[in-house]
Amino acid sequence: MAKKKAAAYRRTRKDHSTEIREDYVEAIAHFLRDAGSCHVSDLAAHFGVSHATASKTVSRLRRDGLVTHEPYRPVGLTARGRRIAEEARERHELVLRFLRAIGVSPAVAEVDAEGLEHHLSPETLACLARIARGVRPTS
Repeated sequence: MAKKKAAAYRRTRKDHSTEIREDYVEAIAHFLRDAGSCHVSDLAAHFGVSHATASKTVSRLRRDGLVTHEPYRPVGLTARGRRIAEEARERHELVLRFLRAIGVSPAVAEVDAEGLEHHLSPETLACLARIARGVRPTS
């Protein structure tokens, strides 16, 4: 029992460790798609953090090979960053569709999906997808 519990906590810690990077690359992809460019100031405003915090996060993402960025220039995504952003977006949309399908209001579903998308296993996501396909959202 203790080993199973420890494994669950390890997975939760791992999920938390990737949450910020997934949120950032997903947001960068959104800005690139909708505005054509993404600046650190865009990310700071989007996440409600200081420019310094957003800049440090972008630096870590650059170090990890997920973004391209030079000072005073827009932020771009590497192929790996684009893949992670797309996977995060797909998970977010799936969780959002599921929450709407079970009757959660649009505003609450959006907020809840933002947290849940990082912590659900592939098995759970597959089950949510089956349910979301078979049930229409309520208004």
